[in-house]
Amino acid sequence: MFGNILGRKKEEISEEDKANAAVVERIAKMNLTDMRAYVRNRMGGLESCEDGLVAVMSRLLTKNEDTLKRYIEIDDMDSKVKKGFELVLSVAEHKKVTVASVEQIQEFITLYADIILKFDTANKQIYSSRLNDALQKSLQTIEIMAEINRKAEVLA
Repeated sequence: MFGNILGRKKEEISEEDKANAAVVERIAKMNLTDMRAYVRNRMGGLESCEDGLVAVMSRLLTKNEDTLKRYIEIDDMDSKVKKGFELVLSVAEHKKVTVASVEQIQEFITLYADIILKFDTANKQIYSSRLNDALQKSLQTIEIMAEINRKAEVLA
């Protein structure tokens, strides 16, 4: 209100930020299959972005306020748990992975350690090591991107 009187302009929100906000809002309504399609860029008219990957991971980590349950519970069907693990692997291997999403992947691994262990022993799978390997690869991707950015700044 006083900004208009004093001649200050309102801070403008860029088009990219508006698009990312729309993506985050749309992800809040997606199921696991839609989120996997989004992360793999197979969703028509919707390209995955850094904010979207963070929104996908936070959707998996946060509790539903109504039911007080997480998106994946220990008593869920094996197919849902497997889709959730595959989604996390896809996020970890994505080329637009960020530090925030890597931190959320680490939190996912620690938070869901009991579910991962139960699923691995019951189904003779190796998701524990696959998730940890994908986490290491995503950390390497971030290091490479940081190095490229440093070299670009030196050349500029």
